[in-house]
Amino acid sequence: MGHQFFFTPFILDKLPAPSHGFDVFQDLSEPRLRVYITSRGVTTFFVRKRVNNRDKRIIIGKYPEITVEQARAAVPEILTRVTTMPRHRRAVTFKRLIAMYMENRVRRSEYSRIKLERAINRHLTALFDKNITKITSDDIRSVIAAISGPAISGRMQELLQSIFSYAIDSGFVCENPVAHLDKIPRIRHACPLNKIRFQRLVAAINETENQNLRAAFLMLIYGFTPKSQIFAMQWRDLDFNLCMWGEHPLADAAVVVLQDIPQNGRWVFPGRGRGHLTDPRYAWRHVVSIAGMSQLTMDDVYKYLTRQLVWAPDKAKLRENMNNLLNDLTSPL
Repeated sequence: MGHQFFFTPFILDKLPAPSHGFDVFQDLSEPRLRVYITSRGVTTFFVRKRVNNRDKRIIIGKYPEITVEQARAAVPEILTRVTTMPRHRRAVTFKRLIAMYMENRVRRSEYSRIKLERAINRHLTALFDKNITKITSDDIRSVIAAISGPAISGRMQELLQSIFSYAIDSGFVCENPVAHLDKIPRIRHACPLNKIRFQRLVAAINETENQNLRAAFLMLIYGFTPKSQIFAMQWRDLDFNLCMWGEHPLADAAVVVLQDIPQNGRWVFPGRGRGHLTDPRYAWRHVVSIAGMSQLTMDDVYKYLTRQLVWAPDKAKLRENMNNLLNDLTSPL
């Protein structure tokens, strides 16, 4: 802005009126405060604020009915009131808020998005029909308490915190009801793998009667990729001639496992219905129970193997390193 100076009654009284339209001036003492003077000589204090993605002029009052000191003092209060003003007077349900949140804030893969939506539909349906301005901390606390397990309930509480933060940023509500809740303590399990435990795990997996689950769990070990990618593996991405899975090299042990699976349908590891395997947690609990490592998760296996693997940019060298690591882990003590 070209016209900037310290607002004083002496200067404002002598501001020349433009021949047409209006001129705008900014206060150097309170840069958010401005005045405009019209061709008729009317001087008015105002502030600018972006509200609902639109630049809005908020009138404070006319000078000299409002003094410079009064106008400066009013700026913080006015901006705070506008920021906390609900965006819409019509009722917005929590279900509608989630739809907007998923569209505008969630940046995930298709599989991860489907998994999140499934968790929301499973745990947060009690809030769906509620007006978001009426949802209280007690409502949130009740929903969280109904979720079994501190890990899932903690993630759902964090998700609700994020959803209501989005609601505040969008102007739908003024306060986050999750902010008043204590964080759910996470139980950090410790079940580090080593060569002996690794071999016990492989032996327990090989005892799994279901061929689909047995192969999927073995690929968690031989695939060197996260479980979400393993379970969503498709036949069209596999090249057994080059021992490749898309751009990812396959270890010899992985190729052996995959070649023993009947190639029926789109998915290597089909799940219920037409989809792929998603989260066989109960079968996994049975496996790790047999192995004597009840706290071991599928993610623990992936993290352990990727820490042990010597990574290489060359795919042939990386595949060689995979084979060497698996041979070492499965060799007799």
